[in-house]
Order: sequence, then structure tokens, then C-alpha cells
Amino acid sequence: MNIDEIKKILVIGAGTMGHSIAQVYAQKGIEVNLVDLNQKKLKHAITLIKSNLNTLAKFGRVPHDEISVIIKRIHLFTEIANAAKETNLAMEAVNEKVDIKKKVFSQLDKYCSEDAIIASNTSGLDIFSIADVKQPERLIIHHWCAPPHIIPLVEIVPSPNTSQEIIKFSTKLMESLGKKPVVLKKFFHNFIVNHIQSVIYVQVYEMLKKGWATAEQIDLAVKANLGLRIPILGVVQTQDFTGLDLVLDKQKEFRINRNYPQVEELVKKGHFGVKSGKGFYDYGGRSEAEILKKRDEYCLQILETLEKLNTFKPI
Repeated sequence: MNIDEIKKILVIGAGTMGHSIAQVYAQKGIEVNLVDLNQKKLKHAITLIKSNLNTLAKFGRVPHDEISVIIKRIHLFTEIANAAKETNLAMEAVNEKVDIKKKVFSQLDKYCSEDAIIASNTSGLDIFSIADVKQPERLIIHHWCAPPHIIPLVEIVPSPNTSQEIIKFSTKLMESLGKKPVVLKKFFHNFIVNHIQSVIYVQVYEMLKKGWATAEQIDLAVKANLGLRIPILGVVQTQDFTGLDLVLDKQKEFRINRNYPQVEELVKKGHFGVKSGKGFYDYGGRSEAEILKKRDEYCLQILETLEKLNTFKPI
């Protein structure tokens, strides 16, 4: 299947994720059948989509005169049977409950054409063991992040049965929508972002429980530190800038009961990160000063923007 062959898609669930995913496809010029059992939720979805589009238009992401045209591409349904007709892709975005998921996938398998891709937005449930479809090779996860009409990341997760053609097509499709797809090697609960966030939240609630810091203090600390660095370096490359030898030294000094074999192996090879020219990343022979200068320029640009927006204060 070619990207140009996607003329109509089906989105199941008009809630937080579903309405916004439908909007992204409609912005691309694709007809969308949006399904939800709740008629009020469908009407509310259109209200939210209009608001989303007006916000995007304010920032030049969508022309104002195209908003009504985009909305007209979204067709509302309260049942799957008719909505599934002539759709090339079915996107499930319903509640994270096993019984609901099973019912939805059963209907998708029944009413969608045999060559339609069946995708899920889940990150917490192993839909590959839940969904009973006749052609498991067309089943895949497209995990969007909130808000889908803004956040670029989409985590693409196949099962061992998912065809390579579907994986490659999914990647190209997301790229055509302006997204940044990351294809995972296998299913694991929560995937990359939520996996990291879940660990952060454990520590946050522990600090709140023990009264070590207030909610406002924690958020300010994150905004004024991680909020500057992570958009530029991510979390792995940050270690390269810290120095992988220092990462190991801290582990020994504070007797942290964790093992970092990847870091140990790099340090043994003399790859300490930015200061040695190699770490998790290869810095292509650039000098440490040159690399640090680039980081600092990016950090200052972000800092100026955050200060201008006054985002260090709570919304």
C-alpha cells in the first residue's frame, strides 16, 4: 500500500486522544470516520477540534481559511459497521480496558476490509494478546502522545506477527503527517516515554509523601533544569555531557546499587562522552569547546523563550 492510497480512515473513540488524532489526518486531506457511542462526546469532539485548529492557525500551522474544510472531512458515527466501509486504516483509541478493547477489535475484524491496517493507540495493554483478528500480520500499535495535534512523537510497536510491509508503511505514514516515528523492536509495557515518566512519578510522589519538597518546588526545579536540557540532549546524551567516567564514579562513591554495563564498557574503551569525542554518541572529531558551544547556544535560545513566556510560574 502506498501513502497516496490512504483516502479514508476510521478512528474509534472521540475522547482526549481520538478527536485529536482524527484532526491530524483530516489536516492531511484524509477523510475520517470518527466513531463514539456517545453522541454528545462526538459533538464535543468537533468543538475541541475547532478550538485546536484555531490555536494552530494562530501560530501559522494551519491557514485560517482551511479550518472549515478540515472539519468537513470528519464524519461522525455512533457505530462501527457503516463507518468501517472503504476505510484503509482503523485506529482504536478507546478506554484502556481489556473487555472494551476486545469488543472493538472483534468488530474491526468483522467490518473492515481484509487489507485494512488495524492499529491501536494503547501503551499499557498488550493488544497482540487481546485482539482476535483473522490476519494478525496487519495488527500494529501507533502510540500517539498528548496532544496528538502538537506532539511530534508516535511510537510504532509491532508484534512478531506484524508484517514488515505494515511496519515500513506505518513509519512512512507518520512521517507524511509531520510526525517523528520511533519503531520499537518489541512490545514492552508503557514504551519509551511512559516508561521513563512512570519512574519519575514514583520519585515525585515519594518526595511529596515525605514532605521533602512542595509540588511547586518540584515543578520549578524540573522546569529550570531538565526543561532546558532534555529538549536538546534527551536523557542518554545528557550522560555524555556529564562524562561517563563521572557517572561510574558517582555510582561507586554513593554506593548506588545499580549496574550500568553499557557505561562500564564505554569507559573501558576510553569513551567518556563529549570530552573524549565518543560516548553513547560519536561526535565526529569535533572539539569539546565546539560541542559545548552548540549546546549552550541552544540552551540560551530555549531559556530566552521560557523567560519571555514566563513559564517558570505555574499556568
